[in-house]
Amino acid sequence: MMKDRSYLVFVIASFLACIPLTFYYSFTNLYLNEAGVVNAAGKMSLGQMSEVGMMLAMPFVFRMFSVRAILLMGLGSWALRYLLLAYGDPGPGVWMFYLAIVLHGVCFDFFFVTGQLYTDQEAPAHLRSTAQGFITVVTYGFGMLVGSFLSGYALDYFSSDTGATVTRNWPSFWLSSAAMSAAIGLLVLLFFRSRAMIRAREAQAT
Repeated sequence: MMKDRSYLVFVIASFLACIPLTFYYSFTNLYLNEAGVVNAAGKMSLGQMSEVGMMLAMPFVFRMFSVRAILLMGLGSWALRYLLLAYGDPGPGVWMFYLAIVLHGVCFDFFFVTGQLYTDQEAPAHLRSTAQGFITVVTYGFGMLVGSFLSGYALDYFSSDTGATVTRNWPSFWLSSAAMSAAIGLLVLLFFRSRAMIRAREAQAT
């Protein structure tokens, strides 16, 4: 499977995508609280609700778009989400925070759920479980591990100490995440050439 250039690009992109994902998971709640958003944790639960909603919509998405297009839409949504976090505020710009949170369903399902199904589809029948284990280790294992280190380093880099007060440059922090997401999207755009569509298992068998 790794000899297929498109699948190799997907694996690399999946590993890299977990880095900006960790930025979101680790620090969005802290950011929203520091920005003065009331009940930030409750508002972030909208992301899980949108994820469920997008899961229900995915069969229709699979019929209309190729794997490449869906991955690009997911990564584009990631970049947009971080831009919204960078420029939103708890006043007139609070809608940007809401939209950034609700985009989580598109960000996660369009990339990771599609990737899992693409892996299952590309793997030989007797290696499907192994292939799924491999992509899980690459993403939630190595990718999230590296992302945890880099997100913490990035937050420190964009922070300054003034006595006992820590000032964080949150817009720059989120813009760095947006830049990473855009770069990963460019990688997929240029080098992922497969025109594969996600098909139902019955259709695959025939």
